Parts: sequence; C-alpha cells; structure tokens
Amino acid sequence: MFLEYDVIVVGAGHAGCEAAAAAANMGSKVLLVTMNMQTIAQMSCNPAMGGIAKGQIVREIDALGGYSGIVSDASMIQFRMLNRSKGPAMWSPRSQNDRMLFALKWRDMLEETPNVDFYQDMVKGLLIKNGKAAGIITGLGHEIKSKTVVLTNGTFLNGVIHIGEKRLGGGRVSEKASEGITEQLVSLGFESDRLKTGTPPRVDGRSLDYSKMEEQKGDETISGFSYLDTPKPKTQRSCWITYTSTEVHDVLKTGFDRSPMYAGRIEGIGPRYCPSIEDKINRFAERDRHQLFVEPEGWTTVEVYVNGFSTSLPEDVQLSAMRKVVGFENVKFFRPGYAIEYDFFPPTQLNYSLETKGVENLFFAGQINGTTGYEEAACQGLMAGINAHLKWRGEKPFILKRSDAYIGVLIDDLISKGTKEPYRMFTSRAEFRTLLRQDNADLRLTEMSYRMGLASQGRMEKVLQKRKEVESIKGVLKTTSLEPSEVNEFFTGINSSPISERQRLEKIILRPNTGLGDLMAQVPKVKEALSEFSEDSLEQAEIQIKYQTYIDKEKELVDRMSQMEDLEIPERFDYQRIVSLGVEAKEKLIKMKPRTLGQASRISGINPADVQILMVYMGR
Repeated sequence: MFLEYDVIVVGAGHAGCEAAAAAANMGSKVLLVTMNMQTIAQMSCNPAMGGIAKGQIVREIDALGGYSGIVSDASMIQFRMLNRSKGPAMWSPRSQNDRMLFALKWRDMLEETPNVDFYQDMVKGLLIKNGKAAGIITGLGHEIKSKTVVLTNGTFLNGVIHIGEKRLGGGRVSEKASEGITEQLVSLGFESDRLKTGTPPRVDGRSLDYSKMEEQKGDETISGFSYLDTPKPKTQRSCWITYTSTEVHDVLKTGFDRSPMYAGRIEGIGPRYCPSIEDKINRFAERDRHQLFVEPEGWTTVEVYVNGFSTSLPEDVQLSAMRKVVGFENVKFFRPGYAIEYDFFPPTQLNYSLETKGVENLFFAGQINGTTGYEEAACQGLMAGINAHLKWRGEKPFILKRSDAYIGVLIDDLISKGTKEPYRMFTSRAEFRTLLRQDNADLRLTEMSYRMGLASQGRMEKVLQKRKEVESIKGVLKTTSLEPSEVNEFFTGINSSPISERQRLEKIILRPNTGLGDLMAQVPKVKEALSEFSEDSLEQAEIQIKYQTYIDKEKELVDRMSQMEDLEIPERFDYQRIVSLGVEAKEKLIKMKPRTLGQASRISGINPADVQILMVYMGR
C-alpha cells in the first residue's frame, strides 16, 4: 500500500511543513503524516508572524529557500517593522495574518511541491531496526518504512488541556492528543519532561467598542518577509490596544482557587516571556494594568484574538474579568482561553544537525525540543528537513554557526544549554546581532543553500544582482559630492549644521537623522545619481556605510572566536583521564559530547579554566 520514503515527517505544523518542503525540494521522497489534513500549518495561537528577533528568523528561513516568508506575505493583513527608532540590528519585521488564508496558502504550496505525499493518521510509534529509525507505525496499524524520520509533534504528545477545574485530553482545542511515542522513546533511553503553554479567549469583534481603544495601524511601506517579489496587500487592517485594570485583576483573583496553575494540576513550566494573565498579576503585583493587543483574525472574519490575556481560569471568571476591560464591556466569547500541557524532550539529547544522539536517522524539530513560537519551530523544521535529506544520502550535515544566523544561535543554545522552560528567541541572545540583521539574511545565507540544492537559481540571481547594486551604490556615494548650496537647505530642515565646502555623499549620510531616502526626496542631484537602484539595495548600501565600524569590530570578534570553533574534539575523547578536570565538568562533557572547543565553552557549568585544560590536552 505504501512506498518506502526517504523522509517521513510526523506532524504538519510550522516545523513539519518546513521540514517536508525542504527535504522534498532537495530531492527526497517525503511523506507528511498529520492527524488532520484540515489543520495543516494552523496558527494555533496568535495570527501573526515575526516580531523581535523572530522576524529575523523568518527572513533567514526565506533566504535559505523555506516557505514561511512567502506564506506570511501572501496572507498578511498588516505589516510593521518594529524598532525602527533603533539601529538596524534591532529592526524586526512583524505581520498580522489572516489565519485561514495562511494555512490555505501553506497547503497549496506543499501540494504544488513535487515529492511530497500526504497521509492522515495518528503516529503511535517508530520502526526501529538496529538502533536506527526505519519508519513509523500508525494508529490504523500501518507500518510505513523510510530512511529517516522527523518528529514535529508540537503540543500533541500526551497533551492535556486545562480550563479551570476541567481537564481534557488533547493537543489543541477539539483535537485529540498523540499517545505512544513518548513511552517508546523513554524505553529507548530518552529523557522526557513536561511544559505548559496557553492561549487567550477568542471573541466576537462585533461586541467590542473600538472607539474606546487606541488604534494601531500598519506601516505605510510594506517590505514584507520574502526576498522574492511577493505581492503585498493594497490595504491593511488595524489592530487595537487596551489595558487591564485593578478591577480586572480583582475579578481574576476570585478564580485563583479554581486555577489549575495554583491548584497544582499543571506541572509543566510555562513560557517566561509570554505568561498567562493570572501569572502576570501574581508576579507583577505592583502594576495596576497590563497591555492587551486586540488582533483581528483575518480579512473578513469578526473573530478577534486578545493578545496578552492568555489564561486557564474557569470560563465564568474569564468572561467576568474581560467585561471589565475598556472596550470589552459587552464582549461575547467564541471560545475561552485554555492552558495545554505536553511532553517534550530536553534538546541536549540532539546533535547539531537535530538528529537524536540516542537513535540514528531520527530528527526532532519544534516544540518537541522545548521551544515556543511558530518562527522557532519553522526554522528547526527547515534544518531538520535539510539534514534528514543529507543524512540518507551520506553527506555532511548542514550546521549554521552562531555568527551565521539567528537559527544557529537558537540551535546552539538548545543543544549546549538545554532548556527548562519554553525557549523564545530575542535579539539579546545573539552576540553578533550587528552582523545578523534582517536586511542581509539573503546575503548571508542564500549562497550556502543554493550550493546544497535548496535555494533556487532565481534566488541566487537576485542575491548576485543585489550585491552588484550595493557595490555600485557605494561607488556612487564615494564619487558624488554636494555643494553647500545643494544641501544646506536640507540640513536646515532637519536642524543639522550646514556645510561650508563641498562634501562627498558617503560622508554626508554618516550624519545623524540623514538618510538616503530623505536626501533623494529633497536634493535633486542625489535622486538623479541613485534613481536607477532598488530601494532594497539602497537601504543595504546605506547600512553598510553607516555601520561599517561596528560591522568590522564584530567580524574581528567572530574571527577570534572561530579559532575555538574550528578546534574539533575527537569523537571518543576520554574526559575521565584528565585528572585536573572537575567532576561536574567531566559529567557535563561526557553527557553533551561537544564537537568543538567553542561548543564546550558554552555548556552550562563549564568554566574558562576547564576550556584551558582541554586545550592543553588537545595539544594546543
């Protein structure tokens, strides 16, 4: 009945979809198995993509040839570039999306991808032969063979939903949990644990009074996520901002005695940076109010997502408290908020390719590794799909370093440090964030992906054209000078000192509050000199000139640190024979099996003295 596949992907969330697409586009025969074909790429939580650091990840996925950026652009109802008031290392694209259109576009793209087959069934176990993954066993009893398996089970592994005192089995509301996989993996020697996440009520937008809220419009110019020429919306929908109050908090507190969090029915640790509303008012008792973002779920639906009101309190308490929020006095629920508890596998059990150390040919991606967020899941899926393909072909794994991409930071953090709570990416986690900007992900990553056979010829040609244009623009800026009479009126308008002699454009744009776009709009000579170039290339050239000193410093730091990254530790290195290493250091190194000295240095509990000792024993 079934073919033998090169790669089987279990789960069709954001990680599973990217894994299936990547492996298939590289030439693997892929089977994507999901419990429900109608929920492929469903946005289980808020209908949005990107944000602080997450937007950089989506652009990296796109630069590598993944689909998340294209799908986000095709389904966006609002776009904002966050942190524009800060330096470009902090700029982070974010879109509000049409939930149904997002999933529909993902399914269309997967169905148009050669080599991807679909099957609807629960996966209850793995086929294991000689310690290697060799396929799956489904709920209907089918054994489907494959060379590699990628598990992207999301919140479905022994998932339990909590609403007040109600406790329901499920991986998402109205969807059953997946059972059997955790138990099998534990029997094979894997360590598992529990995490918790939550979601707010969905409400009827017709019952809200938007006149009492603060409107939040999208940017006038939509740059989007994808480096391809994806169509952008002609209009945008607004989001809205309102706040909780002490009155809201008092109502919420009346339900604490029935809260699964405080009654001890939830054992898993929730996300630190996206806590439930009851957790917020408990942890931040000094605050009188908390911000709520009122987000439409699509172009035509009246359904609204109340971002910031995640909760597992009883339904009656949820409704009573929400009706005390300004603008929500007459709110009607579509469904209450809930918490979900699920199994995950501490990611220290993985290699940097996302292949498990315990079972060869088995890869984990997404929330099974302890992460939270669509973007974190999607980039892991992409990397697992790439490496599953490379594995069965006997090729070297594709591994991104911390200096290559936020994706590299995320995977290194997970594997070298592990996580006890849902992991979320922030710009502060990346020590090289001036290099890892959202504007240059294509310049950093597309060529690597193209050489592997994932990024298309068209993508590579766009990158080469961009590089050529950027160098041409920098040449124009170095050779074009402006007379005082041509530019001083512009300087007066921005309260900047006038010039007394001609100055090159390259020097002029180093001034604060002086951008190429403004100069082109107000100084005819600048517009004439640069009119043939694309907006994307102009921005890139300006950033490279303005921040060259900072970029060079980070490159020097990368070069210094790469010396340790390049020092490989032999696979069977015997740490026990190093007498001068402490007991804790030996235990951590034996358990983690770092590939390089750089990775060893980032393991929690390994100090600089331990690294120096290792260097001595390795003859360095």
